[in-house]
Amino acid sequence: MTDASLNRRLCSITTLWGLVCDAHGAAADAAQDAQRQLLARYGGAIRRYLLACVRDQEAADELFQEFALRFLNGNFRNADPQRGRFRDYVKTILYHLVTNYHRQHQRQFQRLAPDHPEPAVEPVSLVERDPEFLASWRDDLLARCWTALAEAEKHAGTPLYTVLRFHADHPTLRSPQMAEQLSAQLGKPLTAANLRQLVHRARGKFADLLVEEVAHSLGNPTDEQLEQEFQELGLLEHCRPALERRSGKE
Repeated sequence: MTDASLNRRLCSITTLWGLVCDAHGAAADAAQDAQRQLLARYGGAIRRYLLACVRDQEAADELFQEFALRFLNGNFRNADPQRGRFRDYVKTILYHLVTNYHRQHQRQFQRLAPDHPEPAVEPVSLVERDPEFLASWRDDLLARCWTALAEAEKHAGTPLYTVLRFHADHPTLRSPQMAEQLSAQLGKPLTAANLRQLVHRARGKFADLLVEEVAHSLGNPTDEQLEQEFQELGLLEHCRPALERRSGKE
């Protein structure tokens, strides 16, 4: 397969990788739209990670702007799903940004007077920061799934988001008390048995959404690649039934 035909095939993938290709290879308007979508989709994870690394909101904002500039200038042009996961490309660029920040910060400190207070935060190994990057990435995946579940509720009318959100926010409430409070919130009677059924359905729907969201970030993953990604994200046991549904094993 030639490089040109490979690029065409990769760009035809209607997933995150399609957006990556459009962001750097489409006509100007389409490229700008894809760039906006990508930055909006993963900006939250990136901002949280940068803030965790530098512990300074202003510095984190500046680093995010630099990341966005590098992205817009084509640093992701050669990214493709055969070479690695999209989050690995994101992480690599962020690691370089944070490393440069700490080096500059250290040089500035060395030029200060001897009696100047030491920096509040010592640079931390980027390897040690990997769990924080995974946590930021996972938090954004979960946030998008909550949003998708809320949208599904608006269209279908079944209060899966409302019930699951309430259940998550009040984990110590027993089913009868939860059903009573949700009945008042929803304006219709809800028994404890009804509530348990809705929670079960909502959890299944949420897991399905999460599986599709993670698959979207990987491109066109095999079942094994998808399972490995969930293992690294620490979400495998929560989503194993949904993974089995997706692969047709149920």
